[in-house]
Amino acid sequence: MYTSELTKYPSRADIGQTSRVLVVEDEELIREMLVLALEEEGYAVVTATDGRSAVEYLKNCEPSSGELPFDLVVLDLMLPQINGLDICRLLRHQGNPVPILMLSAKGSETDRVLGLEVGADDYLTKPFSMRELVARCRALLRRQRLSTLPQIPILQYKEVTLYPQECRVLVRSQEVNLSPKEFRLLELFMSYARRVWSREQLLDQVWGPDFVGDSKTVDVHIRWLREKLEQDPSHPEYIVTVRGFGYRFG
Repeated sequence: MYTSELTKYPSRADIGQTSRVLVVEDEELIREMLVLALEEEGYAVVTATDGRSAVEYLKNCEPSSGELPFDLVVLDLMLPQINGLDICRLLRHQGNPVPILMLSAKGSETDRVLGLEVGADDYLTKPFSMRELVARCRALLRRQRLSTLPQIPILQYKEVTLYPQECRVLVRSQEVNLSPKEFRLLELFMSYARRVWSREQLLDQVWGPDFVGDSKTVDVHIRWLREKLEQDPSHPEYIVTVRGFGYRFG
């Protein structure tokens, strides 16, 4: 576990969805403590004791699927053969976005800024608590997972813009406050512009199939939406009534 020899690291199939962490640290005691703390957190840990071994791991372990071999790199700054700064530069030059937590006994502002500028995502000064290190690893991995989530496209029609992931709506460049049901109604309308929806369909999509109540609640929410979207709610241009059928957007 603690040698710098290149050995087969656990594959994604072997460890399921466990996050894989490469620990690059030449000090044996610190390396063992890092491995223990990270494995107790549930991560699969691979170690390297010098910069050259770390570069070989990162270069030779490219999965055929194109998936990054590691989810996080915990990287000491002062390493034999190739130092942490040069490894950072190399990874970023290659376009590798793997999160990097840099460790260093150098705690000056200049050293921290330099580490971040060459591509590290976070910087921790020795000595540090394992509890803080694990918390920083969790934060970096959480940020990485969020960054890889599929982006939901922004919806726009004329002067109405809806940001699905932010639950935010702009009307004529002004933000408007919508209730959760109003927001969901508008999102549904804008996702299927010009489609006609009956009250029953809107109830099923927005309120759910188990909703018990009067279908007139749809009319009430439509009226509230019009008051927030339309310049003249009595002559709507966005949410239009289709007589005998229901409502459509646009």
